[in-house]
Amino acid sequence: METTNACLKNMPVSWFATIMGLSGCALAWRRAELLWQLPYGLSLPLQYIAAALFLFLSAFYLAKWMRYPEQARAEIHHPVKLAFLPTISISLVLLSTVFLPTAPTLSFWLWACGSFAHFMLTLAVMNIWLHHAPHPILQLNPAWFIPIVGNILVPIAGVAHGLQEISWFFFAYGLFFWPVLSALLFYRLIFHEPLPERLLPTLFIFIAPPAVGFISWHTLHGGSVDAFGRILYGVALFFALLLFSQAARFVRLRFFLSGWAYSFPLAALALASMIMAENTGHRLYHGLSAFLLVLLTVLI
Repeated sequence: METTNACLKNMPVSWFATIMGLSGCALAWRRAELLWQLPYGLSLPLQYIAAALFLFLSAFYLAKWMRYPEQARAEIHHPVKLAFLPTISISLVLLSTVFLPTAPTLSFWLWACGSFAHFMLTLAVMNIWLHHAPHPILQLNPAWFIPIVGNILVPIAGVAHGLQEISWFFFAYGLFFWPVLSALLFYRLIFHEPLPERLLPTLFIFIAPPAVGFISWHTLHGGSVDAFGRILYGVALFFALLLFSQAARFVRLRFFLSGWAYSFPLAALALASMIMAENTGHRLYHGLSAFLLVLLTVLI
């Protein structure tokens, strides 16, 4: 009982990043099954595992708020943990995308709840950032992308539900804040001390905004790949190559919960690569897609 209470009291909201990774992997496998006409795959099992885990974590986190409200409230005022709070709403948006082909009605309500919750959390986080006591620059890390740039995910299922204008709205301000936060993060990384070891995996989050931006842009444009889409994909691929060039550094790291930051960005890049493979037919993109999908699956 004491162990259970301790786990409940100390449960971080960043656990919901596991849902992002599993949902992203399910979406990547579904795309692969269609692209390469695979007789079977992992998309369906991963879909239900992600949904079941979300329900479990939600119940656990709600119990934390009811039993230990001071500890739960402290995360809202923590400059690092605050950025992970919107992983809950992003998980709903991703689950809506995962369930789109098999349960469209459920997908719509997951999307509606997730999008509204994420919009409200975006406003809340930005208000805290703007009116809070100044944060030390060393507390800035790539997880700060999550609350704002996470809005770029909304169009992927939103367009399928016929909500084009709302999807453009989310995409517009999410894309606007991507270069703003990128500039701040590069200033912090170049001119100040390196990230602590436990936060180093969050560097992979740099891959997510351009990769997800490419997928949403492709969706909003009716499935075509234009010049701007190629730019977004190119930026995502460059960040991946930059981080892969540091593979020895990441392999030596001890395991932290932040290690789940590897999963969703790689899933987004794998999906983006499959879209490029579909639209260009180039063997390079097919090979890259297969490599990323295997790496992502083994990693998870």
